[in-house]
Amino acid sequence: MIKGCYTAIVTPMREDGSVDYEGLERLLEFQIANGIDGIVAVGTTGESPTLLWEEHNEVIERTCRTTKGRCKSMAGTGSNSTRETLAGTAHAAHAGADSVLLVDPYYNGPSSVEIRREYVAPVAAEFPELPMVPYIIPGRTGTMMHPEDLAILYEEHPNVSAVKEATADYENMAKTRRLCGPGFSIMSGDDDRTVEMMKRQDIAAAGVISVMANVVPGPITRLIRALTAGETELADKLAGDLQPIFGIVGVATTEQSSRGPVECKARNPVPVKTLMNLLGMPSGPCRQPLGRLTPGGAEVVVGAALRVWRNDPSLLAPVGEAFGVDVEARLHDAAAVAALVYGEY
Repeated sequence: MIKGCYTAIVTPMREDGSVDYEGLERLLEFQIANGIDGIVAVGTTGESPTLLWEEHNEVIERTCRTTKGRCKSMAGTGSNSTRETLAGTAHAAHAGADSVLLVDPYYNGPSSVEIRREYVAPVAAEFPELPMVPYIIPGRTGTMMHPEDLAILYEEHPNVSAVKEATADYENMAKTRRLCGPGFSIMSGDDDRTVEMMKRQDIAAAGVISVMANVVPGPITRLIRALTAGETELADKLAGDLQPIFGIVGVATTEQSSRGPVECKARNPVPVKTLMNLLGMPSGPCRQPLGRLTPGGAEVVVGAALRVWRNDPSLLAPVGEAFGVDVEARLHDAAAVAALVYGEY
């Protein structure tokens, strides 16, 4: 059963936009050293839309090789083309991935029954021994597979035994639990909803595929284990201390342009990669068309990280130890922050 804390790992880049494979290895080692249950390579956080398939495959190969026997590996092989997904999944299976993540097909927007029949089912049938994790995130894809079709898939293809749930709809999650039963794994796709998803008996989530575990893998893993074990007091303390950072996976601010106020939404992974850069972790820039935070967005991100530091410095201390930085000094370095964001609108 897929469970626990999986990190949706970023794909670190060099300043020229090429993939920083050495940086990736350092990030993977940091994750493993801090007890992570699994790594998801080349999901949305890993900038799958802008990686060439050759790069995509190389990141998966390196992740599978580094994690083998040390933690689980999940490969993002979904796309809006079933042919492409079949090819990517074949590569991931050959590379030794323990499971694959199949995001709902974006932009061309098939219906729920089409997603089931024309996308997930062919891949599940082609690789019956490989666990498949549909990824339901309508806010990104413009479409979604419904719980009814997910339950049919689970019945017809037992390797479709988990879902990454990012609908932000608790009733949809509860319906998935009712229709799929207790043996099906619901993984949170939203850091800030994980605690409620795991505490609610009608959802009974098994863990999280986390963005912010890029920065705090140990604490989030401990949180998930405490929730699983029913250690409510410990879980509530960890959740409260980490809450500020859970809220910055995406950041929305209103900026003043020369033509008036404009709402700016910095989507994942812009905020987390900005924070990682500030903390001296291998990250580098996002690939265009993703860019940088606005000054207002950076203020939100840094402010959240500082609140976590004040709540409990030990939560961020492993970053300083692993990457040789003074975390508190970095978070107070205004010049370093300014170098990572846009100037005027």
